[in-house]
Amino acid sequence: MRGLLSWEGDMSTVDKSFLVKRSGWLVLAVLLLGTRTAWARPPAMHIMEGFLPPLWVAVWFAAALPFWVLGYRHVRQLLKQKPQTRLLLGMVGAFIFVLSALKMPSVTGSSSHPTGTGLATILFGPAVTSVLGTIVLLFQALLLAHGGLTTLGANSFSMAIAGPFVAWFLWLALKGRISTRVTVFLAAAIADLMTYVVTSIQLALAYPDPVGGFVVSFAKFGMIFAVTQIPLAISEGILTVLIYNALQATAPAELKALDIQTANV
Repeated sequence: MRGLLSWEGDMSTVDKSFLVKRSGWLVLAVLLLGTRTAWARPPAMHIMEGFLPPLWVAVWFAAALPFWVLGYRHVRQLLKQKPQTRLLLGMVGAFIFVLSALKMPSVTGSSSHPTGTGLATILFGPAVTSVLGTIVLLFQALLLAHGGLTTLGANSFSMAIAGPFVAWFLWLALKGRISTRVTVFLAAAIADLMTYVVTSIQLALAYPDPVGGFVVSFAKFGMIFAVTQIPLAISEGILTVLIYNALQATAPAELKALDIQTANV
């Protein structure tokens, strides 16, 4: 973990200081908002501990495991080949943590919140994001009682895997064809929305409607989530565009190392 939070490279001292200050103020602001929200309501973030039947606990852990292995290899390769991106990697991990701490009650056993995974996906790809997102979910389960250990596989698959991979394909499909700002917005917003589509599927599979089965249950969960999640996804998309633009000015060396387009089209 120390490696993720340290940095090396040719970035000037002024640029490093500027980036750290900007990142620190952003994280502090979101954390303060998130703390206020979190303590105002009982902790029921993500799918809570013990909410899924044992069968589905095992299914989602098995589904997430290959992505964790792939992501771990990508993180090791990234840190070895591009050590100058360590600060940026740590920053986006913190961004995921504090942004996903902003929660709004949505359905019994779960809640709506931003995910923060869109920015990490654009910068580092979905494999690395799967590791960052899972570490965030693990720390939230252990330290904040948000989510749970038995539901870690399910929560990781929805927030750290499904959302980022869909956002990545969207980023690749639209990059260079339309405005970069619009592409960043759509990637972040879709990553957020896809997380809750998958969460609705997970809950519907575990608790099908007694009459209509999976389809009716999925429709119910999806409709309830949509009330809060669509505005949250739009807000997250706008925030991600602002952070992406700020990084272009404060971390051009890191973005160049990651082969990220730096032109503000």
